[in-house]
Amino acid sequence: MSDTQNASTSPDWEQRFRAPRVSLPDWAEDAPERSLFVSNATGTYELYTWDRSTGQQRQVTDRPNGTTDGTLTPDGSEIWWFSDKDGDEFGIWMRQPFGGGEDVPAVPGLEPSYPAGLAIGRDGTAVVGRSTDEDGTTIHLARPGGAGIVEIYRHRESAGVGDLSHDGSLIALEHTEHGDAMHSALRVVRPDGSTVAELDDTEGGTKELGLAVMGFAPVAGDTRLLIGHQRRGRWEPMIWDPVAGTETELEIDLPGDVGAQWYPDGSAILVEHDFEARSELWRHEPGGPEPVRVETPAGSVSGATARPDGTVEYLWSSAALPPVVRSTTGAVVLDPPGPKAPSSVPVRDVWVDGPGGRVHALVQTPASGEGPFPTIFEIHGGPTWHDSDAFASGPAAWVDHGFAVVRVNYRGSTGYGRAWTDALKHRVGLIELEDIAAVREWAVGSGLADPDRLILAGGSWGGYLTLLGLGTQPDAWALGLAAVPVADYVTAYHDEMEALKAMDRTLLGGTPEEVPERFEASSPLTYVDAVRAPVYISAGVNDPRCPIRQVENYVDRLKARGAVHEVYRYDAGHGSLVVEERIKQVGLELDFALRHLPEARKSEADTAAHA
Repeated sequence: MSDTQNASTSPDWEQRFRAPRVSLPDWAEDAPERSLFVSNATGTYELYTWDRSTGQQRQVTDRPNGTTDGTLTPDGSEIWWFSDKDGDEFGIWMRQPFGGGEDVPAVPGLEPSYPAGLAIGRDGTAVVGRSTDEDGTTIHLARPGGAGIVEIYRHRESAGVGDLSHDGSLIALEHTEHGDAMHSALRVVRPDGSTVAELDDTEGGTKELGLAVMGFAPVAGDTRLLIGHQRRGRWEPMIWDPVAGTETELEIDLPGDVGAQWYPDGSAILVEHDFEARSELWRHEPGGPEPVRVETPAGSVSGATARPDGTVEYLWSSAALPPVVRSTTGAVVLDPPGPKAPSSVPVRDVWVDGPGGRVHALVQTPASGEGPFPTIFEIHGGPTWHDSDAFASGPAAWVDHGFAVVRVNYRGSTGYGRAWTDALKHRVGLIELEDIAAVREWAVGSGLADPDRLILAGGSWGGYLTLLGLGTQPDAWALGLAAVPVADYVTAYHDEMEALKAMDRTLLGGTPEEVPERFEASSPLTYVDAVRAPVYISAGVNDPRCPIRQVENYVDRLKARGAVHEVYRYDAGHGSLVVEERIKQVGLELDFALRHLPEARKSEADTAAHA
């Protein structure tokens, strides 16, 4: 059977996964007709080139577990892509000519590492960030033609390459030398590593105010750097000139978090506004009039870029409609061949009073039928992330099977201001579960959810909250589905990649040896003997974020007391880039739930009518 026949005869939920998708195309700064994008056209997410002048597209990478990290050189002559082993995120940068050819190590002499940023100059100079357990973060300057590699930065704490100026004379770094991995400071250095300027809103770690690099002005001789700051309780942009020593605030009076990037001529910025699970775009000229709306449909913009002709291309979707790359001209920019993804149902917004303030949740229900429904609480990862009104094949699969889906943007989520994100400290996991419990109480009380058929589910941090919730709220949930979870927090800390160790030290206030009581209180393993609901766990054997050993520790405890559980291990890292593997995993979760959920209880009226 061909792929097209397979897609057309399979259930809608499988078709959504198999439907060809593309990312927002990146483009070479000095050769804008040359683009790079990610697609699942072969059944595995890989990198592709696109020559807009000829329309020709070419697959760049072809690896069993897929490839998504890549970039173009400024002149568009080469693609750099990150080569790890089976999803372990540990590897080296490779390069390949735009027109095709041999893959070769991009920076011979640099040992494998976790990536910590990359910037490529117009003269071929590369600034490469590396992270290892042994060295922490190191940043290296590699001259073209094998002219040598120089280490320009080293620190035990997390750091990364932000950007390289148009002429290659300035390098912007983000770092957390003060020890707060959630709030970076900035440093601009010369290629020899000498410091030009510093900007630290944490004041040495005493304040929880972060900074982020958004990009140098894309104009020769322009030393302005667009950065993000949190000085007014949310993310918003400003312009910092590290050479002149000036800061220019931007008057963008919009609620919610605001990001930005330069237009290619440096005359304006493209504003990315995120508020209450939706997003929109604006054009703003620094020092000019009020921002002007860049029209996009209601929903979520997952990425946007301004082109040299002033048009804007963006990747848009909503919970009901699948993603599409559009232009402000009205045209579809990149439309992959093949069957389109079936639509799903829209979300509705729910606001619930929680112990830390109003909690925002997104709810989807089957198109037919009335509640109470069997209901799955699909909890997002991160934790610094949020669910939005965007197309998602996983939740749509549950709706197709008659479930209501509830997604909660708990404290710790982004998109609701700095205080909401930063509320997640010390009582890690327990704080988020308080908000989830408040929404669960609303769902049952409103008649949406069947209280006997509630599923707690999620991946990564959402998988962690699932296992923690099953142990700390054992009477609340009928079943749990945890994908790539943290299950044993202490072992996870010792085995995970260095950048996540730094994040955990920030969240919990120290290491397991320094604050053992906090790690114990926040670890699902602590409460495993209280779990009564059937548990399904899936885990990647090469996962560097939620490593397999700590999952096995949790599973061993379930086995020891004969708890109902199933475990699925697969040969990849923190999730899979293979479409059929994703379908298999969702299918296993659906099967587990349908086998183990109790039957819906009949009401007295139903019983009387049957009699």
